[in-house]
Amino acid sequence: MTDPRVARIREELSTVIDPELRLPLTELNMVGEILAPEDAPISVEIKLTIVGCPRASDIEADARAAIERAIGEDEYELTVGVMSREQRRTLTEQLRGAKPKTHPFGEGSFTRVIAVTSGKGGVGKSTVTANLAAAMAADGLDVGIIDADVFGFSIPALLGIADGTQPTQVGELMLPPIAHEVKAVSIGMFLQSPDEVVAWRGPMLHRTLEQFLKDVFFGDVDVLLLDLPPGTGDVAISLGQLLPNSEVVVVTTPQPAAADVAWRSGAVARKTGQRVIGVIETMSPAVGPDGTEFALFGSGGGEEVSRRFEVPLLANVPISSQLRLDGDAGTPIVLAHPDDPAAIALRDAARKLYQRPRGLAGKQLGITPTN
Repeated sequence: MTDPRVARIREELSTVIDPELRLPLTELNMVGEILAPEDAPISVEIKLTIVGCPRASDIEADARAAIERAIGEDEYELTVGVMSREQRRTLTEQLRGAKPKTHPFGEGSFTRVIAVTSGKGGVGKSTVTANLAAAMAADGLDVGIIDADVFGFSIPALLGIADGTQPTQVGELMLPPIAHEVKAVSIGMFLQSPDEVVAWRGPMLHRTLEQFLKDVFFGDVDVLLLDLPPGTGDVAISLGQLLPNSEVVVVTTPQPAAADVAWRSGAVARKTGQRVIGVIETMSPAVGPDGTEFALFGSGGGEEVSRRFEVPLLANVPISSQLRLDGDAGTPIVLAHPDDPAAIALRDAARKLYQRPRGLAGKQLGITPTN
C-alpha cells in the first residue's frame, strides 16, 4: 500500500513555483521519485533544469518547506539533481512546441503587444516603457519587455538588472531575467563588456528582434512591451513585418519640433499595419509649490500629436527630478515614489492601456460549440 505521505508531498510540491518559468515544479516534471520505505527516511528527488541554475537555492528552500508542510517532523532526504538532455528537450517542447516556425505573439495570441516609439532620442521613451511595465505588473498583470533599442539599450539599468546578468539557457529557450515582476531581455545582456559597442546593419537588427520574439520564453504574458529605437529606421520596419498587428504608443516632448518628428514615427507604424493607440507627453510643464507653472520645453506637443492621429493623450508626465533619480537607481518611480506627479501620470497611462477594450476576432478561444 502506498504511503499517504507520498501523495501529500507531491501535492505540496505542486504549489512550489519555479522562479524563472513561473510554473509549478510538478508541471515542469522537476519532481522525480518520492519514496517512503519502511524504517528509513522518506526520499524526495528534485531535478533542476540546468547545471548552475541561478535560482537553485530558492527552489531547494521552497521544496523543503513544502515537504515539511506535508510530513511535519518526519525524517526525509532531499536530493537536488539536474535534468538529462532528453528531459530538457521534452521540457522545451512542452513550453514552446517541438520546432516553432515563428514566434508566439502573432495572430491568435492573447498577449497585448505594445511598441513604445518616439521620433527623437532623449525624450524619455525607455523610462516610460520601464514604468508602464512596472505599473502593470504591480496591478497583477504578467508583463514582459523586449529592449529593441539595440544601439541605445537602457532597460536593464532602468529596471535595476545588474551588469553581467544573462538569460538562463534551457535547451533552445532563453528565460529572461525578472526585475520588479517584469521579464526583460536586452542585447546589453549578451555583450562581453559594458563598454562594448553594437554597430550592426539592418539584417542583424531584424535577426536579433526575431530571435528575441522566438527564442526568449516569456510564457503567457498579458502584455509585451517593446522599447523601440527613436526614429523610423530598420527596427521599426522589422517590427511591422514581425508584429503587424501590434499597437503603438508614441512618446513626445511638448515642443513643436519634437512633436512633428514623433508624428512621423507613428505614421511609419501605421503604414506597416500597426495601430497607434495613444500618445504620452514627457517633460510636460510642472507646477511648483507656489503654484507657478514651469514649462521648460513649452506645452501642447502631446495634444498636437494625439489630434493628428485621432487617439487619446494618455498622459502628461511633468518634469520630475525624482523620475530621473529613480531611473538612475534602477527602481521605477511608480514603485519607489508612487505619489510623485510623474508616477501618478505614468500609472494612469498604464491602466488606460491595459483596460482598453480588445476585439477577439480571429482568436482561438479553446471552446468547442455543442448542440
